[in-house]
Parts: sequence; C-alpha cells; structure tokens
Amino acid sequence: MSSSSLAGNPVYPVMLAIGGCHLLNDTLQAVVPAIFPILEADMGLSFTQLGMIAFALNIVASVLQPVVGFISDKKPMPFALPLGMTSSFIGIAGLAFAPEYWLIVISVVFLGLGSAIFHPEGSRVSFMAAGSKRGLSQSIYQVGGNSGQALAPLIGAFILVPLGQQGAALFLLVAAFGIFVLSKISLWYKDTLEKEKLSKVKKVIRSSLPEMTKKQVGVALILLLVIIFARSFYVTNMTSFYIFHLIESYGLTIQQGQLYIFLFLGVGAVGTFFGGPLADKIGRKNVIVLSLAVPIPLAVILPYVPLFAVLMLLALIGFFIMLSFSVTVVYAQELVPSKIGTMAGLTVGLAFGMGAIGGVVIGMLMDYIGVYQTMIIVSFLPIIGLVGFALPSDRKIKAV
Repeated sequence: MSSSSLAGNPVYPVMLAIGGCHLLNDTLQAVVPAIFPILEADMGLSFTQLGMIAFALNIVASVLQPVVGFISDKKPMPFALPLGMTSSFIGIAGLAFAPEYWLIVISVVFLGLGSAIFHPEGSRVSFMAAGSKRGLSQSIYQVGGNSGQALAPLIGAFILVPLGQQGAALFLLVAAFGIFVLSKISLWYKDTLEKEKLSKVKKVIRSSLPEMTKKQVGVALILLLVIIFARSFYVTNMTSFYIFHLIESYGLTIQQGQLYIFLFLGVGAVGTFFGGPLADKIGRKNVIVLSLAVPIPLAVILPYVPLFAVLMLLALIGFFIMLSFSVTVVYAQELVPSKIGTMAGLTVGLAFGMGAIGGVVIGMLMDYIGVYQTMIIVSFLPIIGLVGFALPSDRKIKAV
C-alpha cells in the first residue's frame, strides 16, 4: 500500500481496504442477531434473554469505544486493529459451539471487545487516508460497516437456519481474512505515522475550523447524541426483533422474514453511502434532520399496513434513517477536530450502547405486552430526532 501525506492526496487503496475490513468486522457482529431465532427455537430462550445477549455485545463496544478512541488520540496503536479482529475470532468460535446461555454471553463479550478496538482505530485510518476527500472516505468506511450489518438476515436465512448454531463457525474464515488484511493496513498506518507527525495535521485542521465556545460544542454534542439514541434504538428493533412481528402478524417463515430485514439493511447501506456526498451539497445539518424527519410518518404506519406495503416502507425507512450515519461522525469530528478518535468512538460507540439498552428494553416489552404492541411503541422513536433542528448550522461550524 502506497503512503501519502495525511493532508495531501487520498490513499484510495487504504480507504477501500479499511472499508472492506469494516464490512468483515460488522459481518461478524451481524451473526449475533441473525442467530436469535435459532437460539429462541433450539435453546428456548426468552425475548428478555435474547435482549441480554444483544446488551452484552453492544454495551462492551459502547463503553470501550470512546476509551480506545481517547487513548489512541494520545498514542495511536496501529497493531490494535488485527488484535481486535483476533478477539472477534475468539468470540465467533465460542458462539458457534457454546452449549449454554452464559457461554453465549461470554462469547459475544469477546465480539464486543473486538468491535470496540476496531471502530475508533478504523475511523482514524479512514481519516488518515482521506486527504482532501474526508467525506467520501468516511462514507466508504461507514458503508462497509452497514453492509456487513445488512448481511445479518441473509446469514440467518441461508447459513444458520439450515446449519444451526454451529454454522456460525464458517465465519472463522471471515475473521482470519480480516486479521491478515488488517495486519497489512497496520504496517501502512505505522509507516505513515513515522513520516508525518499528527501534530502538524492538527494545526492545519484547527486553522480552518470555527471558534466555538465549549458550551456551544457541548450542547451540539448532546443534541447529536440524542439523535443517535433515537436512530440506534429504532434500528436495533428492526434488526433484532422486527422479524418476530413478521412471523407473528404476517405468518412468514424465518427465512422469508430475514429477507425483509435484509431489504431494510441493504437499502440502509445505500443510504449511508449517499449521505456523505449529499451532505457536501446541501449541508451536514440538513442531511441529519432529513434522515430523521422523513421516516417519522412511515415508521408510525408501518405496524398497520398489509404485507405488500411493508416492502416499500422498509426500503424508504432504511434509506433515510441511515442517510445520516456517516454524517453524524464527521459532524462530531469537526466539532472537536483535535479528538478524531474520541469523537468516532463516542458517536459510533453510543450507537452500540443504545443498541444494547434497546435490545433489553424491547425484549422485555415483547415478553410483557406482546410483539405487536411493542412494534407500535417503537414506531414513534424517530420523532425524537427532530431535536436536530436545534443543531448549529454548517456555516457556524465551518466559519473561520
């Protein structure tokens, strides 16, 4: 892999490689929700127990991502990337062969740890390779992850349903390949750090970004985190639990239901990719607001529509609600440009954290009030995202 100045020409091979590794990493994470129907049927786990598995996976990634980002802002860790993938390798091996509930929980903790290490450092590599194409680079990086998440229903339908829990062992090959590629990226990362001191780049960045008070930055970050809460809580419901609504209300099989979830996530990955370029044209704040405002009426009517309309609504909601995924990361990094890793860890980590809490809350609701009633309650979550109207404008953030 060729090297280049952090502030100079984009290093497209590295941009594409780290995006591809993000796909591999999140594909491994996607095995967890994909295996839920198998565990529910074979082990007799309750929705609350499934929610706790999601909680264990996501809370580890959520809590540790900002910590890893903060540490790497002070001392970048190139070879943490293959180390994180090794943790995921261990987690997948445990998930495939765990005979008991508590061993499954321990296995997903290893997966969460791997994710916590990968995301902040992966985002840093994306930033380092971006040059003048920061928005494009972040879109490539994030769409890799969302594409991996989108594979969850296909993994469930075509691998785990026919092969059962042990079918997850096939993803050890994915983890092994990820370790190999990330080792190569780490060498480029280390070489680039040696050639160009990050402090020089930070000075360039600071000179082109706004003078905002700490209070203004703090309020903007809080609003951004509220938006991420609403989006992540809703997406967790769709990826982990909406399939039970499709099975109960529409009589679909697990495999059929997984294809509907794939549509939601697949179109969502497309939305993630186009979010960055669209933000360059109409502004980051506008994309963030659009991403939560458009899905509101669609999400509210989703529990009531006939099956033929579900496809159209899932596609539209998935596209728009994921439109702001990469944009919120860049927005946060521009708010606090001296903390690239911390902001990536905070925004993406919070998404995992809200997924963790959402998994537990939604699982408990489904056990106590039923699947259909839970879907109705969750359908109102995107309304919370309207706080995006109060975010500082792009002009205020970018003005010198």
